[in-house]
Amino acid sequence: MSSYQERLLRAIPGGAHTYSRGYDQFPSNAPQILKRGKGAYVYGADESMLLDYGMGLRGVNVGYGEDEINQAAFRQIEYGNSLTRPSMIELEAAETIIDLIDSIDMVKFTKNGSTSTSAAVKLARAYTKRDLVARCLEHPFFSYDDWFIGSTTLTNGVPENISTLTKTFHYNDLASLEALLDSHPGQFACVILEAMSMEEPKEGFLNGVQRLCRKHGAVFIIDEMITGFRWHLKGAQYFYGITPDLCTFGKGMANGFSVSCVAGKREIMELGSIEFPGRERVFLLSTTNGAEMCGLGAFVATVDFMKRNKVIEHHWNYGTRLLKIFDQVTCQHGVAHSFKIVGAPCAPYFVTLSSDGAPSPELRTIFGQEMVRNGVLMPWIGFSYRHGDEELEITANALDKTFAIYRKALDQGTEKYLVGPAVKPVFRKYN
Repeated sequence: MSSYQERLLRAIPGGAHTYSRGYDQFPSNAPQILKRGKGAYVYGADESMLLDYGMGLRGVNVGYGEDEINQAAFRQIEYGNSLTRPSMIELEAAETIIDLIDSIDMVKFTKNGSTSTSAAVKLARAYTKRDLVARCLEHPFFSYDDWFIGSTTLTNGVPENISTLTKTFHYNDLASLEALLDSHPGQFACVILEAMSMEEPKEGFLNGVQRLCRKHGAVFIIDEMITGFRWHLKGAQYFYGITPDLCTFGKGMANGFSVSCVAGKREIMELGSIEFPGRERVFLLSTTNGAEMCGLGAFVATVDFMKRNKVIEHHWNYGTRLLKIFDQVTCQHGVAHSFKIVGAPCAPYFVTLSSDGAPSPELRTIFGQEMVRNGVLMPWIGFSYRHGDEELEITANALDKTFAIYRKALDQGTEKYLVGPAVKPVFRKYN
């Protein structure tokens, strides 16, 4: 009988519908396929259980299969799920996010983040009548659409004239953005970045980006796919005291249900509207299932759950405690120079470095491999409200055993301890 992996690769290009879920992102002993998730745990086809820190590519921030949120989605399914005119939950969801996020006057829902960011870029180009896009080089992913992918190494299938329209600048390097905008005066439609990813913003950087956008007439876009509903209920934009012209949300906003949005200032968003006779309009987003009722019901219920249960505070607290454990265990095993944690406690990242300080996919794979061996799936660090004291203890025990092997791999060579191939970067030009 064929393995699940063989069947997946035969049926689906890449074996998954998101490259981050591909087999080349996980150690060889990770489950090839998952059957279900509940709380902070995932279960394989054979019902084997792992404590999970992938959490649906960080899209599940309350917990898998949360009953209260599921029931809100089921209720909308029973109402018909997709109707001929706008639904009541569609309006309620729109008003919910407008009331919640200070910079939002209008919102357009869709199903994934790539669509939302591309819609934001389209709006910016229509609003400014300009073509160029400035995007932050250090933020790994904004969209699968050509305007972004064409600016990476993965240019196959993207016309060169589209690739040249997106330029890059560096995070925490305001001078690099200023030089970019100065070198193409009056040509940039927008600047797009995350408020924070793997590095804390330097004092004045984000406000400086906002100031440069105002100065040069470029639309200021903050992508909150990762930061939204983790840093603060009002977004990282509120946390850092900035006011974008447009912003995009997704991932944790509906606890794993497919909901994303582009939102922002009325004067820009209403370019996609229809009630202004004689005005040239933008064909913004028109998706049959963009306002699917089950997802929007889950979104409204998720926001309510997060408010009542102080989910954001839990994320910061759990992350702070987890980082202390990482610090203790890496120091104890003498690997702190090789295994480093970066980013905010509510959504940290880890990097693995070889003895010469270069990124090491082999060590990253050994770490993931040993964590799986000890009952924890940790391709990255994403946690939920359902990660509690017991899960922290399980993680601490797994880390202790894992770093004992990691230390040996550092001393004796990774080839002695690595089982199967090393993980590969998603953004690589060749397989």
